[in-house]
Amino acid sequence: MGEQLTESDVKKIKEEIEYRKLVVRKRELEAVKEARAQGDLSENFEYKAAKQDKNRNESRIRYLEKMLKNARIVSDVSKDDEVGINNTVEVYFEDDDETEVYRLVTSVRGNSLQGLISIESPLGKAIRGHKVGDRVKVKTSGDNGYYVIIRKIDKTTDDSQDTLRKY
Repeated sequence: MGEQLTESDVKKIKEEIEYRKLVVRKRELEAVKEARAQGDLSENFEYKAAKQDKNRNESRIRYLEKMLKNARIVSDVSKDDEVGINNTVEVYFEDDDETEVYRLVTSVRGNSLQGLISIESPLGKAIRGHKVGDRVKVKTSGDNGYYVIIRKIDKTTDDSQDTLRKY
């Protein structure tokens, strides 16, 4: 089963593929040609670095194309009172007596350091589809887990500033 992506994710991935094919690929090929022209390739660091950069770009293109090929499109539309993709959620952690704010996103945009929690993470799976006031068990492994209470849901839909995960 492939990644769960929204239409917006698919659009961003296609844009990155196009940019890498039309702009980055051309630039990397030119860098390889210039480095090759410097002579002895066995001790030419510039040549080796240029080849690595070119190969890294090609690898990223293949990775993104494979992701699109195997993707499962999910809707980012949710009911007004339910947690859905792109919604900002205030969550109270009972065990820690702390409140945190997260935005639920697809895994291709997940970045916990920026408060972007994947719908495929334990917390994301647990709170998706729930309402304000719901007490939800977040399963970590087996029967283990912890409880959170959904305190607030903001219907944020603008994901234009989100970036794709690198690998």
